[in-house]
Amino acid sequence: MSFLSAQFFGKSIVKMASMYVVLPPGKGPFPVLYLLHGLSDDHTVWHRRTSIERYVEGRNLIVVMPDGGRSFYCNDPRPGCLAYEDHIAKDVVEFVDETFPTIASRRGRAIAGLSMGGYGSVMLALRHPDVFSAACSHSGALGFCHSRHEINGIDPGDILPRERYDCHRLAAGIHRATNPDRKGAGILASRDRKGAGILASRDRKGAGKNPMPALRIDCGTEDFLLEENRAFHAHLARLGVEHVYEEYPGEHTWEYWDEHIRQSLDFVLERLAKKA
Repeated sequence: MSFLSAQFFGKSIVKMASMYVVLPPGKGPFPVLYLLHGLSDDHTVWHRRTSIERYVEGRNLIVVMPDGGRSFYCNDPRPGCLAYEDHIAKDVVEFVDETFPTIASRRGRAIAGLSMGGYGSVMLALRHPDVFSAACSHSGALGFCHSRHEINGIDPGDILPRERYDCHRLAAGIHRATNPDRKGAGILASRDRKGAGILASRDRKGAGKNPMPALRIDCGTEDFLLEENRAFHAHLARLGVEHVYEEYPGEHTWEYWDEHIRQSLDFVLERLAKKA
């Protein structure tokens, strides 16, 4: 098993980008799990704070840990700004497929993350079912862009710089005047003209030839984001969207994520192609 640090130019963010990669031995091709970090972290954190490299050993799975800044993995709709949705779904995936022995199709790709990355993984999979066939969220900020809830007494607008927070709300279609087609990044968006809810213009089975991505969501019972996760679980159930939802004892901590990333590894490997 190999551990690599890679740097490349991200066309969508118009700057150099970094990632960590855990690569199994052998010629492949291998399925890939894209593992997203939270708001206050970067691409190094999953490797530094969990035993992800040890957990992946023997699984014949490539794990890619890209950097998403503080973007919530959204495209900034303002001219000249950073398009992190495109960066992950296009730039990162293309670089990985060109560089490593991957199964270069949706059947060989999954995405997962924690907190901001939990939101990002679900949003990206729902918006790009042609790219990802499975998504997992740990303690996801799944209500992001839909309410200005307080987090331990702190308004999210105080955590994010004001211009970035407003930008993400624009990206999610909250300000309809600047995003009239309502195809933003919100996963709990109000109904569009077709009444499709979180799936934007897609129906419950996905868009066109691409089926709905497999979804797994978990959250700690003492986590401040628990109610957001329960609300999203209920929303999926009302839509009849098949998914796995689990709660475990724990808070918004690395002890929790280190323990439960292993369930997500099992989940995605059951659904990803094992060989070309």
